Amino acid sequence: MGEFLNFISNNLADFWTYTGFANATVGHLIMILVGLVFIYLAVAHEFEPMLLIPIGFGMLIGNIPFNMEAGLKVGIYEEGSVLNILYQGVTSGWYPPLIFLGIGAMTDFSALISNPKLMLVGAAAQFGIFGAYMIALALGFDPMQAGAIGIIGGADGPTAIFLSSKLAPNLMGAIAVSAYSYMALVPVIQPPIMRMLTTKKERVMRMQPPRAVSHTEKVMFPIVGLLLTCFLVPSGLPLLGMLFFGNLLKESGVTRRLAETARGPLIDTITILLGLTVGASTQASEFLTFDSVLIFGLGAASFVIATMSGVLFVKLFNLILPKSKRINPLIGNSGVSAVPDAARISQTVGLEYDPTNYLLMHAMGPNVAGVIGSAVAAGILLGFLM
Repeated sequence: MGEFLNFISNNLADFWTYTGFANATVGHLIMILVGLVFIYLAVAHEFEPMLLIPIGFGMLIGNIPFNMEAGLKVGIYEEGSVLNILYQGVTSGWYPPLIFLGIGAMTDFSALISNPKLMLVGAAAQFGIFGAYMIALALGFDPMQAGAIGIIGGADGPTAIFLSSKLAPNLMGAIAVSAYSYMALVPVIQPPIMRMLTTKKERVMRMQPPRAVSHTEKVMFPIVGLLLTCFLVPSGLPLLGMLFFGNLLKESGVTRRLAETARGPLIDTITILLGLTVGASTQASEFLTFDSVLIFGLGAASFVIATMSGVLFVKLFNLILPKSKRINPLIGNSGVSAVPDAARISQTVGLEYDPTNYLLMHAMGPNVAGVIGSAVAAGILLGFLM
């Protein structure tokens, strides 16, 4: 009987060393709390639930404490584990292009085709990327890390993951979580900046209705867009190629099944895997560093600069435009590629000052231009820094 009790006590002691209770640290508890906050924001306030719920739950999975020396192969950074295999889609950079395929298949570029000058608004908002790049360099990050951090200003999670996987894999978790966090906070961050930089007269400015776009124009746009952007920035081909291919599937009218798959089951599946693994990559031992705090601060600065750049560019652009073709500065915020949330903010703020002035269709022009612009900016950084 005594030997049996000794056996039980020894094995219970060994068992205890494998439990999460024995291996938990303050860092694990902090990250679990952050994950719960993400889930709360998604459920209670509907802040990007399609992203924050997978990321938040991934944080819970990634921060379950375990004995790192036991060789259990359950952690995302343990080679051969299930999570590690799923994470290879992030580290190898093939989840983001598939996301772009789905985005292309669900995006209508008509607002941009009907008013091409709105492309300039989307381009202007990319100043946030290069502004944050310069600030990161000043804070001591090396050029490749600074480039990966700067892309947060594009408000485009897949692009941020794609670029950081190439330039700064060790910072990818912090960059990805920061990018998706600020995408979710678009309704909180942008309206005060828009009100601060515009006058009441500008906010009620009316724009000409967009012209009708022909089917031929819609089919030609992804082909011409691919050739122009990728001849200019070949390093952006994985993202831009898939974006324009997805759009051609949608607009051709003869590949409806493929387009429906790309914008439905495919992008949903990849979003689940991407969000879950990005969340799990925030393992406390790897994520809770001073660099992560700096990245979140730089991400906020990048996003603010991008929003301000878009609004201020429209104000300056209006100085040289004929009065009948001027642009409401409230759509300047939508140059970031948080589609369609940034465009909805333009509409919401505009309706506060004139309930009959509908800006959504106008705002979609720079919004979809921002998707292209952030991918081009990523290609430029990749081409210069690799």
